Amino acid sequence: MKNYIKNFFINLPVFRSTLLRGTKQSASNNKKLFDAIPTFVGMTCKRFMFFLLAFKVKTKYKSLPVMPNLIGHLKKFAVYVVMIVMCTITFSSCIKDVTPSDSITTETLTSTTEGLTNAVNGAYALFKDHVEFNGTADDNNMYLRQYFQLSDFASDDITCGQVTEDPLFYSFSLDHSPTQTNTRYFWYISYKIINDCNTVIAAVEANSTDDATRKQLLGECYFLRAFTNFNLVRLFARPYSQDKSAPGIILRTSTDDPAQKARATVEETYNQIVEDAKKAADLMNQSRGVMYATKEAAWALLSRAYLYMEDNKDAADYATKVITSGKFSLASSSAFKTMFANAVQSSETIFCISFTAKEDYGKFGSIASMIYSDGNSGWGEEYASPSIRDLMDAHPEDVRWSYIVPLKDANGDIQKKNGIPIYYVTKFSFQDGSPTLSSPIMFRLAEMYLNRAEANAKQGNTKAALDDVDAIRKNRGLQSSLYNGVVPAGSTALKVVLNERRIELAFEAQRTYDVYRNNMALNRTYWGYHLPGLKETDIDLSKEPTGYPNEIIQPDDPRIIYYIPIDEVQSNPLCVQNP
Repeated sequence: MKNYIKNFFINLPVFRSTLLRGTKQSASNNKKLFDAIPTFVGMTCKRFMFFLLAFKVKTKYKSLPVMPNLIGHLKKFAVYVVMIVMCTITFSSCIKDVTPSDSITTETLTSTTEGLTNAVNGAYALFKDHVEFNGTADDNNMYLRQYFQLSDFASDDITCGQVTEDPLFYSFSLDHSPTQTNTRYFWYISYKIINDCNTVIAAVEANSTDDATRKQLLGECYFLRAFTNFNLVRLFARPYSQDKSAPGIILRTSTDDPAQKARATVEETYNQIVEDAKKAADLMNQSRGVMYATKEAAWALLSRAYLYMEDNKDAADYATKVITSGKFSLASSSAFKTMFANAVQSSETIFCISFTAKEDYGKFGSIASMIYSDGNSGWGEEYASPSIRDLMDAHPEDVRWSYIVPLKDANGDIQKKNGIPIYYVTKFSFQDGSPTLSSPIMFRLAEMYLNRAEANAKQGNTKAALDDVDAIRKNRGLQSSLYNGVVPAGSTALKVVLNERRIELAFEAQRTYDVYRNNMALNRTYWGYHLPGLKETDIDLSKEPTGYPNEIIQPDDPRIIYYIPIDEVQSNPLCVQNP
């Protein structure tokens, strides 16, 4: 009996980790664990039946002297029952709401590279898992789903086809609330990822190492922490270019951080992001593929962060590091048409979150289901806006039209939903042929050219900026429409770059930040249910709407960022709320 119990609990942490992370690691340990369960439970139940029988016999014949021995056995049984209950609770909860620090001990992390790898992989999994939140499992709760809707649905690239009670509608209406579910979940899961990274960092750094694999994994954690903090500060704090002394986010860099902690400033937050990303780049020298962080991914993050900080020299320099690394190339015009369905294999992908066929969430929970439907695969209630389509209209030969798909009836006419023309977006579809599966790209080479182009335009290096824009256009079917170092009449180099950036990175969670960090207004003067009080009978597609709120959003509008979720504010009085 003792051996079965020992075997059960020795293998429990590894099994819990494997369950949580979805890996094939330690199959033999899992088998040992499962082999131990029925025997352990069976022996316990048999012993309990024996106890009952003994109790019945002894009490029938009034053999009370044996009672002390019986009570002792019952006490042992009670311990076994408690152990079984605890294990049952463990198995029922670990898949949905356990961090690596809960599922793998620090000793395991530091003693085996395999355990360390599983823990780091677990942090990546949290970007795509539907993790239980506030005791509830919800298919809509997924980091990436929230990331894209909170970013792009607030932009001028996507229009909404109806009023809905789904919290994603708040991004369209700008009627934000500290209690909206999507921001609460995003905040929660972001700090869960950060906690996982902090756990691994503390475990590895407790003992210095020269092992390249362990240093790579450590670097990946620094990158993930920087990337997660970067996304938080963009959503919940003012742009760096507007007010770097404004409240940023809560910086949690240690597992020992107190629960109650004040927000750092925007500048302090960005400094931490840069520090972590630089450390990550120094540590990572063993690439595990584009579905994991690499030195080049850290450089890409630094380029983007410096651009937001208006440090144009460093933004350009880190972009150049990625471009000249020799590890990536711009997708050709033909390859671009399927690039997002083949993100892991694309020559342009620097870092993506890899999904497999088993992680295809279909209509309920995928990113694609919000913006595309083949008739039954998704809700398809948000569409490419007239604004982005108008910008692209000058070049119907542009292969980037491949990802904007009009829904037509039998007569070839564009169908409408509640008066809004349906133009689906397919950048998150067709991996393995599935309409709801993709491996979303977080960083790719085209952005590096655009980062460098924007930085050069702001430094007065017009030809260099336009040359980078042309490098992209050559691979998007626009070989006959290059700038060749000449700014079009009535425009500026910066405007050219930002327009190209908008088209190239459309629907990739970039647009709102690009507008506001450049202190520009967001123009949403087109038909859609972001316009408060709009009725289908009001819609006249032959002209623009007038007189509605939310048509023009100024860069200093407090609604361009979200409220800190109520969970944080109520439990942490040091955390000030956004106005």
